[in-house]
Amino acid sequence: MMQLLSKTVKGTGPLRLEEKLENGRYTLRVRPEDGEVELEEISATFRFEFAKDDIYFLNGYQSWTYSPERTRRQFDSSMAFVPKALDKKFGFSQYSDYFADPVYRRDLRAGYKKGYTYAYVRRGRHFFLFASLAEQTGFTRIFLDPRENTVVFKKDCHHRFLQPGEDYLGLDLWFDEGGETAVFDGWFEKMGIKALPARPKVGYTSWYNCYQNISETQILRDLEGLKTLNVKPDIFQIDDGFETFVGDWFDVDEKKFPNGIEPIVQKILDEGYQAGIWLAPFVAEKNSVLFREHPDWFQQKDGAPIFTGANWSGGYALDPYNEDVRDYVRRSVERYKAMGITLFKLDFLYAACMSSRPDKTRGEIMDETMDFLREVCGECQILGCGVPLCSAFGKVEYCRIGPDMSLDYDDKLFMRPFHNERPSTLHTQRNTLYRRQLDGRAFLNDPDVFLLRDENTTLSKHQKQTLAVVNALFGSVLFGSDDFGKYDGAKHRFFQGLCALQKAEIVSVDPVSIDKIHTVNVTYRLRGEERTLTLQL
Repeated sequence: MMQLLSKTVKGTGPLRLEEKLENGRYTLRVRPEDGEVELEEISATFRFEFAKDDIYFLNGYQSWTYSPERTRRQFDSSMAFVPKALDKKFGFSQYSDYFADPVYRRDLRAGYKKGYTYAYVRRGRHFFLFASLAEQTGFTRIFLDPRENTVVFKKDCHHRFLQPGEDYLGLDLWFDEGGETAVFDGWFEKMGIKALPARPKVGYTSWYNCYQNISETQILRDLEGLKTLNVKPDIFQIDDGFETFVGDWFDVDEKKFPNGIEPIVQKILDEGYQAGIWLAPFVAEKNSVLFREHPDWFQQKDGAPIFTGANWSGGYALDPYNEDVRDYVRRSVERYKAMGITLFKLDFLYAACMSSRPDKTRGEIMDETMDFLREVCGECQILGCGVPLCSAFGKVEYCRIGPDMSLDYDDKLFMRPFHNERPSTLHTQRNTLYRRQLDGRAFLNDPDVFLLRDENTTLSKHQKQTLAVVNALFGSVLFGSDDFGKYDGAKHRFFQGLCALQKAEIVSVDPVSIDKIHTVNVTYRLRGEERTLTLQL
């Protein structure tokens, strides 16, 4: 049982508190005693006896946030030494939560760990889980401090106004210990969340070869290449690059797609594949018609639209509560539904909650935005991406759980001190390993793509094969981004083996070392036979 040491509730007026700590669950409700009250802070500090050799995991803010296990000696130094001028120009802070709390990124105390929604301390195969049951009322930050033997929970509720009579669930926390399966099953049972019905997928996505430079010729070539595979894929997904500008979803780039994309979608369907499309429903880039003609559709801060990061010509965040925005998103989705699209990869979703409102925390906004997207997509499937994971629990069929893989193993050297959401093959395969417990409980995990090709990447053969094996073992979406028509016999056989490996049952995961190289022994069962392999990530 966790021992409550202290709690802090601050507001601009008197608040009535109702708290309970029983059977591993702590709840703290607040309500104004008289009149409107603006919340300033809700937090609770608990005592936990850390051990010298404990291993720590804290979930990062969104899909792309690097979230590995760490030792006491290892800490997160991302963005700690980035000049403010450079950050302002490129918006590195905008991808995560650094922009909301500048102090959050600069605390480099030895052993001090910080994250969102859930965390655990691991001793061998014994897990101590610290988790929130109420992210729908606001994101919960978690801080582990082994020097003080404390676990601190802070609600992201600053500037949230409570109305007279409003009952606000400030904290709803769950503590458990035991084996990995038991503690994660117990957490999701307490939340009342189950993954939506969906099956693992094997398929193709266009992004990681040509990126935005796709064309009708290239897409049709890669579609034809799927016929050469000895296992038929389930889905062919067209990623970013078909539109004129991000945000202008009704304007297909005629130079790259002179016949539009409707004939391509129809050919995908005729070949017997599910058709998927990429959209970023709450972002529009600076060069888009949408940004130019509808400035009132965007979230504002200090009289200016909120920057989401330096992608494209620069992205800006649409307001998910603007009725015109909602109508536009709804019509955009309906347009692609009418073509036969049945999977929507919805990306950069963190943009919806870049700012809070007087009546809603960012967590409430993200939760309600995901409800809206679920309603809009209806029976079609959603692959969420760039989203605070807790807001996607039980609301999307598939979800990215790591950053974009990179054609260089750990991105360019000069990019490594920057944000935790940067593309990195090293980071994404570790995220796939350490967020594995979400697969099948919250949604089906999308670990991002594997590559086996020889060209247009600096990854070694070993790095490519390790990435592919990690994706197949711990993910439920096995996407490639190669021209499969160029595969030789060895690559075809390896791909066939990956498809078989995707059906394996994980028996145990035993990290041997998580120093500079993470070494992990994985035992799995395939076709009734138990096998063990060692992964080095």
